[in-house]
Amino acid sequence: MTYCVGLCLKDGLVFLSDTRTNAGVDQIGTFRKMSLFQKDKDRFFTLMSAGNLAITQAVKEILLQGQLLNGKNLWNVESTHDAAVVIGDAIKQVYDRDHKALEKAGIDFNCNLIFGGQIKGERPRLFNIYSAGNFIEATPETCYFQIGESKYGKPILDRVISFDTPLNLATKCALISMDSTLNSNISVGLPLDLMVYEKNSLQASKLVTMD
Repeated sequence: MTYCVGLCLKDGLVFLSDTRTNAGVDQIGTFRKMSLFQKDKDRFFTLMSAGNLAITQAVKEILLQGQLLNGKNLWNVESTHDAAVVIGDAIKQVYDRDHKALEKAGIDFNCNLIFGGQIKGERPRLFNIYSAGNFIEATPETCYFQIGESKYGKPILDRVISFDTPLNLATKCALISMDSTLNSNISVGLPLDLMVYEKNSLQASKLVTMD
């Protein structure tokens, strides 16, 4: 299990993820759930993942390699919406390749992603992408997404976060949301990756790992 939260606000984006993938009595697994994609002052994207680790890593590898999916990848799309479509196509490619073997082994195809960022000339955008490759976009009325173990961290977000919330306050709320989850569920754990993206910066100027 994991917990990731992404916020799309007037002044930018906030991304926060834990790194725990397994929490047994004598085995604890740690893998990064956050990946960054950036191209010199042209585009900046952040991707966070929950679900089957082998599936989400396969999807990220397709994206990192820049493989063309219907002639597009994250480096040549003209909008963040089109970038979300590319990620959905990558999920479908992994599904087509692996789903029969997974079904035979009795394993569900479980892949849930939060993806957001900005391409020069458009506003920052945030998407929740599902196992089927389809997705929804954050709006001013629904300005955050959670994936993984979400129930413990949701109340603070509902009480405080709105589209106009300043980035510094939104970051504090995201951290309190994560802290509540860390204290309530052993399947979520340190270290944490925090990315605060300021609108129109097109770079990872505020990225930190907390242990």
